[in-house]
Amino acid sequence: MTKRIDRYLFGLIIVPLFGTLVVAAMLLVLDRMLRLFDFVINEGGPVSVVWRMLGNLLPEYLSLGIPIGVMLGILLAFRRLAMSSELDTLLAVGVSYKRLLRVPFLFACVFAVVNFGIVGWLQPVTRYAYENLRFELRSGALGASIKVGEFADLGGGLTLRVEESRNQGADLRGLFVRAAGAAKDGRDGQIVAATAARGTFLATDDPEFILLRLQDGTLVHSPSADATPRVLGFAQHDLPIRLPEMATFRKRGEGNLEATLPELLRTMVTATDATEQRSASASFNRRIVQCVIMFLLPFLAVPMAVPPKRSTSALGVFLSIIALVTFHKLTEYGERMGTLGRIDPVLAQWVPFALFLGLALWLFRVLERPGGQPIGALDRWFGKITGFVSGLAGKLVRRQKWSDDVLSAG
Repeated sequence: MTKRIDRYLFGLIIVPLFGTLVVAAMLLVLDRMLRLFDFVINEGGPVSVVWRMLGNLLPEYLSLGIPIGVMLGILLAFRRLAMSSELDTLLAVGVSYKRLLRVPFLFACVFAVVNFGIVGWLQPVTRYAYENLRFELRSGALGASIKVGEFADLGGGLTLRVEESRNQGADLRGLFVRAAGAAKDGRDGQIVAATAARGTFLATDDPEFILLRLQDGTLVHSPSADATPRVLGFAQHDLPIRLPEMATFRKRGEGNLEATLPELLRTMVTATDATEQRSASASFNRRIVQCVIMFLLPFLAVPMAVPPKRSTSALGVFLSIIALVTFHKLTEYGERMGTLGRIDPVLAQWVPFALFLGLALWLFRVLERPGGQPIGALDRWFGKITGFVSGLAGKLVRRQKWSDDVLSAG
């Protein structure tokens, strides 16, 4: 019988868990996605880079999305049991709350290991990849240096302007090219200017050069400033372009966001600078707390899931999300204060954890007592507040209606 109960709980938890995990991740990246679109468009980069950048940022958001998903998965499953009176039936046949925590703890352990891998190793690597993409966009390594309708300096005295770009840059329309040669013996170098109806970039065997193939255009060649320019019409003309030298991106490890857990631990032990050691300690302890908090979620989710008798209030769902997000912000603030040296980095993380632990265990202890209602008082206060607000709103509506009737009668 107990195995059937475990399988039943597993099925109830896993669907809302993954559903809320996906929704939470999408909501967390939505705001960043809009800003990334603005950044990529302003830099003139391809839109596909946005999805690569979001993919590299996803592990960072999953460090909060996973705890929210696990907690809501457990909470919604037990709320369904409570609302359908199945929970009362299980308690009546001798299945205790502690026994029912077996499956939630299984999920908590699995996702604690997943979160440990994400915040410990995956998140630093993907953060470095994200910064690398930003660097390549700004340096033009992704083709972001040529913008439609603007004059682009390609280096070496070469200027290019494109009126229209089709097929993601494969088909260029309305081109203007000006190439100025280097001056010799105090004289201006030769100048070549061309306009073309169409053009495209082609790769060459030399990695330092690309070929700009122009079609259906006019070329103006001036050997010097004093010489008479020559005008030629062409059906096709190939212009070699030397690629500008791109600066190489730095190595991974700038700041604690790009450091793995072993690297942070090594910095804590070997660093001679107090500020560097304090910063590494703050980041290390916060990441450990982000993983350990997973084991407290069942103790918080189950009491918040069980509404008071004869009540269908979803106040527990709302309060549990607020509690978890508040804890996340407290640890984030504690990491900053610990880095600045205003708070001890260890206490800044583990004191909020101890408070969260005490709250979760107290709520679960109240639930285990006969007739225990952990959020009963809060639900009653919330009902009184909503009743007062709705009554006040009703009075305002009636008063406004009375004023309108008086004005219309007058």
